[in-house]
Amino acid sequence: MSDELILIVEDESDIAEILEYNLGKEGFEVEVEARGDLALERIRRRPPDLVLLDLMLPGVDGLELTRILKRDEATANLPIIMLTAKGEEIDRIVGLELGADDYLAKPFSPREVVLRVKAVLRRLEGSDGADEGYTVGGLRLDVPGHRLLVENQDVQLTATEFRLMKVLLGRRGRVQTRTRLLSDVWGYADDVDSRTVDTHIRRLRRKLGSEAGRIETVIGVGYRIRA
Repeated sequence: MSDELILIVEDESDIAEILEYNLGKEGFEVEVEARGDLALERIRRRPPDLVLLDLMLPGVDGLELTRILKRDEATANLPIIMLTAKGEEIDRIVGLELGADDYLAKPFSPREVVLRVKAVLRRLEGSDGADEGYTVGGLRLDVPGHRLLVENQDVQLTATEFRLMKVLLGRRGRVQTRTRLLSDVWGYADDVDSRTVDTHIRRLRRKLGSEAGRIETVIGVGYRIRA
C-alpha cells in the first residue's frame, strides 16, 4: 500500500469521484478540493505528494494556481499533473512552461491517470540516487543534493526538469530522440505528444542562461548536450 497523498483539484464532482475511487483503490491517500483558492490554502496547510489539477476552476484557475505554487520556494518542487479539456492546447503549453510536470486531456481513462501519477512519483524516487555530480562547461548537476549549478549559481528546477537534465548530461554528446526522452524521463510510450519534451527543453534553456547553448537541437531527431 502507498502512503503518498494525492490532492485532486477538480470542480466536476463526477470526475473527482472517479479519480478519488481509482487512486484510493491503488492505496493512495486522496483529498479533493473543488476551488483553486481553497486548494492553495489546503496545500500550504498540508503539502501533498502530487496535485491533479484541473485548469478551469472557480476562485483561482489552474494556471494561476500553478504560477503561485512554482513561485513559492516551499511548493516549487510540488509535482503537478494538469487535467485539460481537449481544445485547451494553448493553456496546456502555458501550464508546462510554468512548471507543471505533465498533462492529461479529457476525456481520459482513470487507469491512465493512475499510471501517470505513479510514473511521476517514480521519477521523484529515482532522483535521489548517490550518483556523482555531472559537470559540463559551466553546468554542474549535483544528483545527491538535487541541485543544478550554472556558473556556481543555484538554479531551481522542477522534478521533471531535474530528471531531464540528468538524462541529457549523463549521455552528453549523444543525441536523444524525443521518443527516448519520453520513455526515459517521463516513462511513457511514443504515442504521447512529443511537444511535452520541446516545452520542457525551452524552459530549461531559459533557466540555463549563458549555458543555454549546451542543449543542442538536432533537427528531425532530438536533443543532446554539447560536451
